[in-house]
Amino acid sequence: MRDDQHRFLLLLGRLPARLTAEQVAWVINCQPHDIPVLVAARLLKPLGNAPANSVKYFATAELLQLMQDRNWLAKMTNVVTQHWQKQNQRRTRRTVIELATQASS
Repeated sequence: MRDDQHRFLLLLGRLPARLTAEQVAWVINCQPHDIPVLVAARLLKPLGNAPANSVKYFATAELLQLMQDRNWLAKMTNVVTQHWQKQNQRRTRRTVIELATQASS
């Protein structure tokens, strides 16, 4: 967020009506690369019908409401954790296969 945007929002005293994926990540205390994971799991829904490679916006009011739901927070945490566990397992398997291939050569 640019410095002038930050100052304007401080003067306004509230969040904007829609947030980018990076801003959503700040609000829910996760990493920006976790937001597509949450969208794919249907735990977050972007506004409108944005094309795949475009900037996605999310409704602040909906996000604030979701943040009050302990069950949603638990699901969100579990989805992100499971996603990165699977990613790490894939990397480990790939490394083991590469090492085995190199050893047999």
